[in-house]
Amino acid sequence: MISISRHRGRRRRSAPLVLGTGVLAVLSLLPSSALAAPPAPDTTAAPAPALSDPAAPGASAAHAALPGAASAPTGAERRVSAYLDGIRKRPAALRAFFRGLPKGADLHNHLSGAASTELLIKLAGDDGLCIETKTMTARPAPCGPGTRPAVQARKDRAFHRQILRAWSMQDFSSASGESGHDHFFAAFGKFGEVSWRHGGELLADVANTAARQNQFHLETMLTPASGGGKKLAEQVGYHADLRRMHQLLVAGGKLDRLVREAGREIDKGTARFREAAGCDTRRPGPGCRLTIRYISQVSRSGTHERVFTQMALAMRLAERDHRYVAVNLVQPEDERNALRNYRLHMRMLDYLHGVYPRAHITLHAGELVPGLVKPEDLRFHINEAVRTGHAERIGHGVDVAHEDGAPALLRTMARRGIAVEVPFTSNRQILGVSGADHPFPLYRRYGVPVVLATDDPGISRSDISTEYQYAFGTYGLRYRELKDLARASLEHAFLPGRSLWGDRSNGKRAYELARPCRMERPGGHRPRAACTRFLAKNLKAALEWRQEVAFAHFEHRILHARR
Repeated sequence: MISISRHRGRRRRSAPLVLGTGVLAVLSLLPSSALAAPPAPDTTAAPAPALSDPAAPGASAAHAALPGAASAPTGAERRVSAYLDGIRKRPAALRAFFRGLPKGADLHNHLSGAASTELLIKLAGDDGLCIETKTMTARPAPCGPGTRPAVQARKDRAFHRQILRAWSMQDFSSASGESGHDHFFAAFGKFGEVSWRHGGELLADVANTAARQNQFHLETMLTPASGGGKKLAEQVGYHADLRRMHQLLVAGGKLDRLVREAGREIDKGTARFREAAGCDTRRPGPGCRLTIRYISQVSRSGTHERVFTQMALAMRLAERDHRYVAVNLVQPEDERNALRNYRLHMRMLDYLHGVYPRAHITLHAGELVPGLVKPEDLRFHINEAVRTGHAERIGHGVDVAHEDGAPALLRTMARRGIAVEVPFTSNRQILGVSGADHPFPLYRRYGVPVVLATDDPGISRSDISTEYQYAFGTYGLRYRELKDLARASLEHAFLPGRSLWGDRSNGKRAYELARPCRMERPGGHRPRAACTRFLAKNLKAALEWRQEVAFAHFEHRILHARR
């Protein structure tokens, strides 16, 4: 079974997961809907050092041009933006707007932390697990002194509420003496006995939620062949000569056996996901329409040999099994081993990138604030991830203003198109960073691509619509800017094929249709043969087209509802 590691904790179990929709399946959805025309009518971190502003004089952080944005909003976009401004003080209307808004992809998602806490509590009862009454940690039966059967939470609402608060940020208050950081990360260990058993069910829940939130693609993190990887790491041991260590891992087909094991896990997980989501029934769940890919996670607090083995397996998988697309380092960045070995981990990725150049790399980096770590630990993590670790995306990136040479780093990220995955809710809950203290406007001023993400929405008690609504309410984004955030999430997804969007003369992406589809109007008519062939060959473009059609329908619905 595929391992859903408690990415914030230290223990590891395994759980089955699933494959997503392919390009032909995506295109099969297009003719009737995507190709048809619409019908006729808190506490904050310490302030960061000031950075020079590359924007034109007088340009605001909120309204600085997004990288790749087209020259001007359309008439429909301006009218929808005016509508959005008009409902700013109407909470129910705002919630409906952001729930209906097409929101691309979720690129930063930890499966075990993304599933709803209510589902985890139900599954704990189904499995006959016990709950330690002092810590609210799930344990296997039998239930001895100091524990209660989890099934009792179905009738005892106070007990249910206790578990809910321990396994999530529901009703959390720092007045308890526990920090948000510690409470958040501790949750993974408390429900871990549940999550490792039910990967398929958890993925069905997460995928259905994403699809209902009008997303089209999910990249979620897990640990493939966890048990086998641990045994192989112990067998080979650590060698400072990374080339030699890699040779020992692959010798005799050892690493390839793990690749095949990870493939079998996905195969088994697919069946469990499809059953849980009802994909083969007359009423399939909405998550069955989602494309799903997997990011192999590496436990950064582990031993050197375990970390390198997980990295090598992750990157070999990404080149040999299209369902796995990338590697990421997980667990708290401020953990002792993670801090001490950070530069070594980046050197490991540097070496393996040379061996597996087609494997994608996305890294948690800069999920730190002053006071959480020593000042010197704030100065290099994102730089190392970008310059040594070959990161194509950065998760969180909160401490960027504290990095040595921050302006040069930001310009490098903008030039290379290295996107930042921003989960506002978890940044506020874990790090206490929000509003003007968050680097979201800073990244945008420098033209760094930004994508919004959920991180662990089950624990956060949040969703992707909340992230977009927060960006609007806090930073005053216009509708076109929200739309381009959604476009960026698909543009920076690790999907095969070419983009729907053309390049500018300077090499940056422009949200203007690429040549094969340049004369088309998504949502207006069925695309001509050349565009149809282009979409059939390129999954990324096909999903981006699907979102553009969804935008056309969304704008039509909003504008006609006003009449």
